[in-house]
Amino acid sequence: MPSSKMAEPQFQISSDPLPAAEETQVTINSKSLREQVYEYLRGELHGGRLVSGSMINLTLISKQLGISKTPLRDALLQLDAEGFVTISPRRGVFVNPVTIDDVRHSYEIVGALEAAVIFSVFDRIGKAHIEKMKFNNAELKAALERDDFQSYYQLNIAFHHVFLELSDNRMLQRIIMPIRQRLYDFPRRCYIKEWELRNCGDHDDFIKALERGDRNAAVNVWRDVHWSFTVYESYIRQFYFSGDS
Repeated sequence: MPSSKMAEPQFQISSDPLPAAEETQVTINSKSLREQVYEYLRGELHGGRLVSGSMINLTLISKQLGISKTPLRDALLQLDAEGFVTISPRRGVFVNPVTIDDVRHSYEIVGALEAAVIFSVFDRIGKAHIEKMKFNNAELKAALERDDFQSYYQLNIAFHHVFLELSDNRMLQRIIMPIRQRLYDFPRRCYIKEWELRNCGDHDDFIKALERGDRNAAVNVWRDVHWSFTVYESYIRQFYFSGDS
């Protein structure tokens, strides 16, 4: 746990000497205290320091961060809405466990919604987007070769965003993101390189369908393979639940 106190966002002025007052640059920490606390709690969930099924000690965390319970409660309300925790009146706040059914249903929902985006924006996916995905997928493979999973994780999100950001359906995107975050923020117990390489293969098949102009093939690869719980069930069980009794 960090020992420094979490303070309200402040202006941060560069200490570099500048020749004229009008050239002074001001860097603003635009994140609210609630957002900072939210990100801190997400990090604790991701790192497994807030354990599934456990009760969150609000008093302890507020003391550790040097904040009141108000921004902490506000952050927990968002986590509750996203399914990470459950706020139980008169009992406390509990970290929600992730079950195999949770993962299965999440795959079904995200696969259907992202496939719907692909279907709707297919005619907007141009050569530049395809080239961007090709480059991104090559970088993904390179990250796997050097066992750099953190870079792989960020690049994988970026690959999805190439087509997701073409959609003007912001409500659909707001639905997708918390579900994907729920999957990604589950404490990782292992790294399965073979699975990630197969995901890159799915990307290749998806790109080929785009280049052929085959909308249905692109949708099917994404929904029925890439986001198929059945296709990847053995990896999913190993990745999420190999340490469970």
